[in-house]
Amino acid sequence: MKLDELIEYLDYKDLINFKNIDITGISYNSKTTKKGDIFVCLVGEHTDGHEYAQDAIKAGAAALLVERKVEGTKIPQVVVSSTRHKIADIADRFYSCPSKGINLIGVTGTNGKTTVTHLIQKIFEENNQKCALIGTLGYKLSSNGEYRDAKHTTPQAPELQATLRMIKDVEKIDNVVMEVSSHALDQNRVGGCRFNGAVFTNLTQDHLNQGVDYYKIGQYDRAMASFRQAIELDPNYIDAYYNLGTILEYLKQDDAALAVFKQIIVRNPNDYESVYKAAQLSNKLGQTAKAKSYLSLIPPESAVYTKAQSVATSMGADMQTIKAEEAKVNSAVEAPKIPETNGMYNNITSPTGVTTDSKGNLYVACFSDNMVYKITPDEKRIVYVKDSRINGPIALASDDVGNIYVSNYNSNNVVKISPTGVVSVQVSNIQKPYGLHVKGDLLFVSSQGSNSVLRYKL
Repeated sequence: MKLDELIEYLDYKDLINFKNIDITGISYNSKTTKKGDIFVCLVGEHTDGHEYAQDAIKAGAAALLVERKVEGTKIPQVVVSSTRHKIADIADRFYSCPSKGINLIGVTGTNGKTTVTHLIQKIFEENNQKCALIGTLGYKLSSNGEYRDAKHTTPQAPELQATLRMIKDVEKIDNVVMEVSSHALDQNRVGGCRFNGAVFTNLTQDHLNQGVDYYKIGQYDRAMASFRQAIELDPNYIDAYYNLGTILEYLKQDDAALAVFKQIIVRNPNDYESVYKAAQLSNKLGQTAKAKSYLSLIPPESAVYTKAQSVATSMGADMQTIKAEEAKVNSAVEAPKIPETNGMYNNITSPTGVTTDSKGNLYVACFSDNMVYKITPDEKRIVYVKDSRINGPIALASDDVGNIYVSNYNSNNVVKISPTGVVSVQVSNIQKPYGLHVKGDLLFVSSQGSNSVLRYKL
């Protein structure tokens, strides 16, 4: 796309060194910038993209979207009032306004966004219409599909518009329901999106957006209190954890910040930005071994891999060596074991099924809370999965590769929880499923509603 076409409807303040060049992509991270990109100098709370413009130019950036002139370059610069807001406009234009051809429904509010988006997706499917979902765990193309590209609740504008274009053109899906967090609204990540419908679930007094407002005016204690309240209301509110951790890191409360980012990793192990943060903070705290352990989890294709390499370099190592060393340690270390003595795990609400894994962890289904607890060998308790698809869990069973299966008595199905915490429906339409057993690649399910035991090949 030519530069003049990209900015045709953009409300810009000035053009510097203008040439009508070809633009082949949009980037806002100088370390992932490619030749032909327009580099957007995002201005955040702690970083200023203008400081990385020269790095982006060296990487091949063909033009810049800026709030002020960048000296020492002859490439075109488009000056705007706010790069954080205008990135959405150029992303929408670059991907040819994908939401124009989609029945797009947005769901926002303090609580219930995930539940409502899944219900809407299911309603479309029950009426023989395909519907994609974009939410907390990434996006998926059907209610039975796996999540892809998990990060934050609402992607940054270029990724969001690219995803919408892919859903429309490649997957041929005309309906999309999307979680829209208050953070995304504040940062204009959904700018340019044409919503055909909107759902407002609820608003609490200390909503996440209020925490952001407190943070912007330097009222850090009030901001943190607001984020903690949001987490208390919704223990899986990833954005609230992330913002809380970011403030604690800014205030140099590294131990507390690390603890918060760990909570994100527990809920979404594929949130590599948080894994990187945990590695960085562990290194600052002198926990070199732990930092390497976190770095070993980041795949080469991750957007934070280059930043992770910088942390590795600061420790006198590199990512490949760290991954090899961690793999060797993990294969040599004997997995912890559950104590082989009589004992009791107290204060678990409505426990039903149990299972274990090869690492010595105990998993407990909690029927009334619709969740699965993980109890480590040292008896630490973690909410392993609390998801709308866990509904009346009875039995648990695990296979040889670390998947956990849950019989949902209230939903008449069996779901699978992958080792990374991804939840998907494994078997549907089972009348009151109860007991589970896995043997090799076979899953056995007892059905109280049909007075039978069913056998499925995994």
